[in-house]
Amino acid sequence: MEIEGGCYCGAVRYKVEGDPLFKGQCHCRECQYISGGSPNVTMGVPEAGFAYTKGSPKAFRRSDLENPVTREFCPECGTHLVSRAPALPGTVMLKVGTLDDPSVFGGPQMVIYTIDKQAFHHVPDGVAVFERTPGG
Repeated sequence: MEIEGGCYCGAVRYKVEGDPLFKGQCHCRECQYISGGSPNVTMGVPEAGFAYTKGSPKAFRRSDLENPVTREFCPECGTHLVSRAPALPGTVMLKVGTLDDPSVFGGPQMVIYTIDKQAFHHVPDGVAVFERTPGG
C-alpha cells in the first residue's frame, strides 16, 4: 500500500510504503489537547516505509514526562502530522486527517485510553475497547 499526505498549508508532505500495523482511536488527555478536544484518530505504519517528501516538521516532546511521545507538526500552519512513541519502536502514527485520502483508514480496530474519554466522545460499535492500552 502507498499512502501520501501532508499538512493544511502544503508546506510539509509525506509518503508511506507498506501496510498499516494498526488503526486506532485514542482518548487520552494528551491526544485531546492535540486534537482540540476530540479523540485522536491514528494509523500506525512501519517507520522504515515512512519519509517526508517536502519540508521538515518541527518536533515537540514534553520534558516533564518519563517516556514522552514525540509529536511532529508543520512549523508553518501547526498541523499535527505524526507521533512517535517509545513504547512502539519502529512505528510512526499518522494522523488520519492529514492523509490525502482519509477514507483508506476505514475505521479504528481499537479504542484506547477510554479512562480519559469525555461524555461527548463517540466509540464505534464492535471495536476492541481498552481502558488504557492492550495488555497495559
